[in-house]
Amino acid sequence: MSDSGATRSHFREALRDLVPYEPGRPIEDVQRELGLSRVIKLASNEGCFPPTAAALRALERGATDLNRYPDSGAHRLCEALAERHGVGIEQVAVGAGADAFIMYISLALVDPGDEVVCGWPSFPSYVLDAKKLGGIARTVALRDERYDLPALLAAVNERTRIVYLCNPNNPTGTMVSRAEVEDYFRHVPQHVLTVLDEAYFEYVQEDDYPDGIAESVLAGRRVLVLRTFSKIYGLAGLRVGYGVGPADVIAAIHKVQNAFDVAQPAQDAALVSLDDVDEIERRRAITAEGRAVLHDLLVEHGFRVAPPVANFVYADVGDDAGVLGDRLLRGGVIVRPLAPFGAPNALRITVGTPEELAFLRGALTRCIGPDR
Repeated sequence: MSDSGATRSHFREALRDLVPYEPGRPIEDVQRELGLSRVIKLASNEGCFPPTAAALRALERGATDLNRYPDSGAHRLCEALAERHGVGIEQVAVGAGADAFIMYISLALVDPGDEVVCGWPSFPSYVLDAKKLGGIARTVALRDERYDLPALLAAVNERTRIVYLCNPNNPTGTMVSRAEVEDYFRHVPQHVLTVLDEAYFEYVQEDDYPDGIAESVLAGRRVLVLRTFSKIYGLAGLRVGYGVGPADVIAAIHKVQNAFDVAQPAQDAALVSLDDVDEIERRRAITAEGRAVLHDLLVEHGFRVAPPVANFVYADVGDDAGVLGDRLLRGGVIVRPLAPFGAPNALRITVGTPEELAFLRGALTRCIGPDR
């Protein structure tokens, strides 16, 4: 057997056609490659605010204990989250970002040939993590850039193990309403676990946006709700998120979760961040103002923009978005072309600070003129 044949035989067939998730490019790499003195990153939906003051103090206090392993069960953080959401501690798990739970729940539920269902374009990990295990991902086209819940239900069959509902959806930034979610749960079969991915929950201000924990977990539904400290709390670099759901689902997650999954500084910073309610409200309001500015800027340039409710805006540019994305990159603005998410003609742009949005305006004008 040739060396190449021997190498291929070492890897599972399910991995053969997988393309790894493509993260946004770091600012330093772009500066070095293009020789730019100023680069802003509006590609990865990071919050534009740093960790809270309390979180920074917690990180400083914990720095001298980095020779110790973290609390593997994140007990203090789980207790605080359970109390906040009115659930038992056995219904809460903490992990390395909300994204980690997509892999955990795939490991817990998906055997080769099993199926998951999600909208598309949407977060690629729903598809990738199922395929890594030999599962089948059934993607359902969005309707008006929103999850089409009746179409999701129509895609469910006896092999379906998980239905993902990303609300607000990444990358389109749109939401489905309380009434739509209620109707979905009246019809979804009992053998299906619904994963409500609410990574952008804290940004949403609409009255008809459903709270998955308060309205579905507490109602006893077969649902796992995902949230994160990576966005409005400003802790993306620490990788800490959590899941809330039925006790048996959480127990299954613990069986497949890596030990010491979340560093102690991340746990400590997340714990104190929960108490800073006024600061989170301030960030929510400032982000909403910036979101409106970004929405209007993209409309002014002739793009078709989905109605946003989170901290980013989805713009259909009408043709290959990678071309415009590259032009903006060379102008010092990192945005996210969405071909890996299933939307090759669209860009996702994160709401930045007022100064960053002004810089984006100048870059767009240099790329394509004051309007199209």
